[in-house]
Amino acid sequence: MAIPAKLIEFLNQHKVRYTVLHHPEAFTAQELSAIEGIKGRYHAKVVMVKTGDQMIMAVLPADHRIELERIERLSGARALLATEAEFKDTFPDCAVGTMPPFGKLYDVPTWVDKSLTEDDYIVFEAGTHTDAIRMSYADYARLAEPTVADFAVKLH
Repeated sequence: MAIPAKLIEFLNQHKVRYTVLHHPEAFTAQELSAIEGIKGRYHAKVVMVKTGDQMIMAVLPADHRIELERIERLSGARALLATEAEFKDTFPDCAVGTMPPFGKLYDVPTWVDKSLTEDDYIVFEAGTHTDAIRMSYADYARLAEPTVADFAVKLH
């Protein structure tokens, strides 16, 4: 599977600088961080969450975990982790679990944990298990237009 064309077109259309990082196959954000020698706080992982009857894309650092209770307080609805079966059809051009953190490309609201906003750049999966993209957080925020909230806690 290739990097989704609509992702590359979107980035190029908005004239942002980014780097495509090719890497050995990785299936978790923490594996990718280790393979690329990038600290977990810079690797933005996507977690799909059901809030009531809506699906949201929660984006947080690889070295953090999502706190569903915080999502519930923020959304006003019960929050549950979505299963792959519940979201895989939403991202038909991505390998399961590798969707880039641009929910607007797939008509899904994007929420970003505030801890990601503190760094200069982020790295994220680019729709495959062997490609990632590095770009400035400022450019990411401008393009993704996420809701920024405090919903994750650092692991150890």
